[in-house]
Amino acid sequence: MTDPSLVSIIAATTAVFIYLVITLRNVGRRPADYPPGPPTLPIIGNLHLMPSKYPHQQFKKWAEEYGPIYSLVLGTKTYIVLSSDVAVKDLLDKRGANYSSRPEIFIGHEIASGGLRLVTMPYGPLWRMMHKIIHGILNIRAAKAYVPYQMLERQQMLLGFLEQPNEFVKHLRRYSFSLTTQIIYGFRAQSIHHPKLQQLITCFESWGEVVGNASAQILDLFPVLRKLPKFLLPSYRYAQELHRVERKLYTDLWMDAKREILAGTAKPNFCVDLLKAQEVEQFSDAQAGYISGSLLEAGSDTTASMLSAFVLAMVVSPDVQAKGQEEIDRVVGPARLPTMDDAPDMPYIRACVKETLRWMPTVILGTPHCAIQEDSYMGYRIPAGSTIITNVWALQMDSNRHPNPRAFDPARFVNDTLSEFEAAMDPDVSKRGNFVFGTGRRLCQGMHIAERSMFLAISGLLWAFTFEKTLGADGKPVTPDIDDLVGGIAVQPAPFGAVIEPRGTDKAEIIRKGWRECEELLDRETYQWKEVPGGMAFGKNKVGSGLPISWGTGR
Repeated sequence: MTDPSLVSIIAATTAVFIYLVITLRNVGRRPADYPPGPPTLPIIGNLHLMPSKYPHQQFKKWAEEYGPIYSLVLGTKTYIVLSSDVAVKDLLDKRGANYSSRPEIFIGHEIASGGLRLVTMPYGPLWRMMHKIIHGILNIRAAKAYVPYQMLERQQMLLGFLEQPNEFVKHLRRYSFSLTTQIIYGFRAQSIHHPKLQQLITCFESWGEVVGNASAQILDLFPVLRKLPKFLLPSYRYAQELHRVERKLYTDLWMDAKREILAGTAKPNFCVDLLKAQEVEQFSDAQAGYISGSLLEAGSDTTASMLSAFVLAMVVSPDVQAKGQEEIDRVVGPARLPTMDDAPDMPYIRACVKETLRWMPTVILGTPHCAIQEDSYMGYRIPAGSTIITNVWALQMDSNRHPNPRAFDPARFVNDTLSEFEAAMDPDVSKRGNFVFGTGRRLCQGMHIAERSMFLAISGLLWAFTFEKTLGADGKPVTPDIDDLVGGIAVQPAPFGAVIEPRGTDKAEIIRKGWRECEELLDRETYQWKEVPGGMAFGKNKVGSGLPISWGTGR
């Protein structure tokens, strides 16, 4: 007679085996009611088709083949790719409540970020609290108050271009980094070799690499593999160490600012409001460090990458350079630099900002969203938990939206008077020239500041300098490859050469004189502000005089 317990074991084992077979049989397959997409293989789905380099180009090709909404099945995960502006508006904006979360990123968010990184944080009470704090400091009204910071940093950037033109990428990075540290922590970075700047660059690049690493992604696509011993997960220990280094950087920056605030010696900055929120909400110093650190990442990296792209555009588009300089010379003249007050009279320069954002988006496949609940669109099912990709490159390189899209042509936007925020909010999505700043409830809150930073930098660079191709060993001009992009989650042009020269000795002297005037506002030992300009968004201060009268704040 058969032992009943043995029968039970056999039955249970058989049931588990049948369940696994049925489950695995469906893994990698695309259900019939999903949006169309490339053919799948069992278990892996479309993994075998994913390119290791320039994925944005393949995503654009699939959009041309499968339409405005298509799907990719990668292991156990479903990706819905939106490649039309209407689809993006309909889902991520109009149905933002359902698409405001982020997909699970085990290595990148849970391990390498300790679950603290704002940009990858799922929608929930903690994210809503952080979002509310940030909105109060980065809104449109507050953004106008930061112009003195931007003017000072631009002046040093122009001096750097004048004295070390071959280091132009580093000067752009210092410009955006120092502006961001002032707004967030209350200190400025006076050197392109500032240690915190170098740490930030290293940490952010390392994080981007680990998120894009195949061994990290496989743990998202097949979560069961996370149960393996840690030594069998190649990215795990590296991600842990990266988090340790990054957490120390962000927490140290926060704690330095917090100590100065409590001592009453801090300059006005974002951390003042963050400390008030911490006292109410009781979140940890590590969380506060990552809130402020996430803003530092966003403000430092993207603006610098965009401005590097603008320099590249000027090198390969001398006709655009000449038109921009003609407008600046006509409006401003040779004796002073452009300010925000000149922006309404410079439609072509404003268009240069918009075209830079369109022509070379930093986040070429957007930051992924996640469907919180199951949805349907255009007759297709969008399953709960699926990852939603905004196909930014395909949208901005769509010849129907932007004829001859790889040409840098500001004329596309010369009659466009909308701010980036107004364009993002406009019911007519065709009026939105780019999707760099995200969509829906995850729209970048720093876009008001970024737009002004780019206008001031671009107008200043064109007023001051000419940009030409370098010469090769054969004496012929070397044309950079505008499609050679480097990076992971965020991209930028691959290193390229440029001959950068001042537009005359008079302009060179104006730059030097302008910096000497700026130095009078700074402590000679630390190169920090002696006092802070009046009207800042972080509360009352004693200053409001002593700024050069030419530092307009914009209308």
